[in-house]
Amino acid sequence: MKRSYLFLVPALMLASCGGGQKDPAAELASLKEQRAKLDAKITELEAGKSDSSAKVTPVSVVTLQPATFHGEIEVQSQITGDEVVNAYARNQGTVSKIYVQVGQQVRQGQVLATLDAAIAEQQIKALEPQIELTKALYEKQQKLWAQNIGTEVQLMSAKTNYENLLKQKAVAQAGRDLYNVVSPISGVVDEIGMKVGQPSTLGFIRVVNTSKLKAEANLGENYLGKVKVGDKAILTFPDSDDSVAAAISYVSKAVDPLSRAFMVQIKLGDNKRLHPNMSCIMRIVNYEKEGALAIPVSVIQKTAEGEMVYVVEGNIARSVIIRTGRISNGMVEVLEGLSPGDKLVVAGFEDLDSGEKVNVE
Repeated sequence: MKRSYLFLVPALMLASCGGGQKDPAAELASLKEQRAKLDAKITELEAGKSDSSAKVTPVSVVTLQPATFHGEIEVQSQITGDEVVNAYARNQGTVSKIYVQVGQQVRQGQVLATLDAAIAEQQIKALEPQIELTKALYEKQQKLWAQNIGTEVQLMSAKTNYENLLKQKAVAQAGRDLYNVVSPISGVVDEIGMKVGQPSTLGFIRVVNTSKLKAEANLGENYLGKVKVGDKAILTFPDSDDSVAAAISYVSKAVDPLSRAFMVQIKLGDNKRLHPNMSCIMRIVNYEKEGALAIPVSVIQKTAEGEMVYVVEGNIARSVIIRTGRISNGMVEVLEGLSPGDKLVVAGFEDLDSGEKVNVE
């Protein structure tokens, strides 16, 4: 730095214009001493000005420690039954009786409701006397034949008449059964979509096998190849503060052409806490690494050199270029650039420059 010494001129002129003779060597030494003091004072003032204007940024840091990193895919899911069927009447008519109610346990083949089948029942009743008569004639003919009375033709004719009427009755009863709403599976009545007195055209009774529940979700095609059968999964139910640990049991092989998604499924078996049509969150753990370093995605800044974060060394912030891997739940795995024990800046990094002083709060 150039310094001006014009203030020395008056002193030199005074020295040369009188006021007594002085020793030039002593005068020169005195002036040098004054200049040294002035230089020291200027240096002190400049240093003080520099220190007072230095930027110190308050930051928050976390010390990085290795831990197990779980890569998760989160998607909305729904509980359904592996066996959910709507039982219908196999004939048309008016609903006359409903024998069950919602929540009732039923068995396979049980009659749930019936329609008005008066005509079919009259046909069956009309056959009863004829069957009784032909049965008596057949039995009488058997006794006569045993006593060698009558002909074999008479016996065979009586037998045929009796058997034909039994077949007619069986057909009539089968027709009568078409007016019954029968449960095709064992399970629980989930919904009754018919009422007494109404036509059966669109009526039904839904039965769910609660011992074969499953959770289903649709994933975007960008996850193809990233989810496989056996991957761990966690189902969480926000409404009940409950969760279930399970594993992926099926991954669809095809992508829906309209939604561009594919289905994943988890079989849950018999679980009394779960019910069909419940909503839940499915978190699929499709990646797991022990001893990984994970940092919040929010602290990473994009630069021309790559992804960058700040770490603190002493009281100085230093920028570090990193290489990242999988992202999950707002955290990203760091593959290169950081080490255990590094103090990562997680707050206050927005206005930082590498080499700046920081105050760790």
